[in-house]
Amino acid sequence: MAVLEILEFPDPRLRTVAKPVEKVDDRVRALIDDMFETMYDAPGIGLAASQVDIHEQIIVIDVSEDRSTPLVFINPEIEVLDQEIFQYDEGCLSVPGFYETVERPKHIRVKALDRNGQPFAMEPEGLLAVCIQHEQDHLLGKLFVDYISTLKRNRIRNKLEKQHRRQA
Repeated sequence: MAVLEILEFPDPRLRTVAKPVEKVDDRVRALIDDMFETMYDAPGIGLAASQVDIHEQIIVIDVSEDRSTPLVFINPEIEVLDQEIFQYDEGCLSVPGFYETVERPKHIRVKALDRNGQPFAMEPEGLLAVCIQHEQDHLLGKLFVDYISTLKRNRIRNKLEKQHRRQA
């Protein structure tokens, strides 16, 4: 397994829309393992393949405290089940060090393939539902900063660009 490089905002590659996975094979499973390794190392609770510059519809998530509940979503499809909105201070491995309140539906249904290519569905609520929607946005070329004001988004962009210049 390997720790992959995580793209950081405002990298334009984060705006690439991911393509469906055609076949779940050993290559995809190895990528999933690397994504978990990368997410845990960061540390984070979710990671989309788009964030590691692989534009395929793959998401890994583990919202457990002890890293005991790894979840894989390949080609996820989300349906909102309840219009009740959940506000959560979201952060992102691609926008390190920043947290902003984002509103998302509290209860969803997600259909996807697991790491073996088997279809499954679940109806998460709360943090897991928020995390799935956040990661799904990455597959669509969206970031959580797209939900905040232009002023805040530009301030975050400027601070991260300044950090990137210092590190170069």
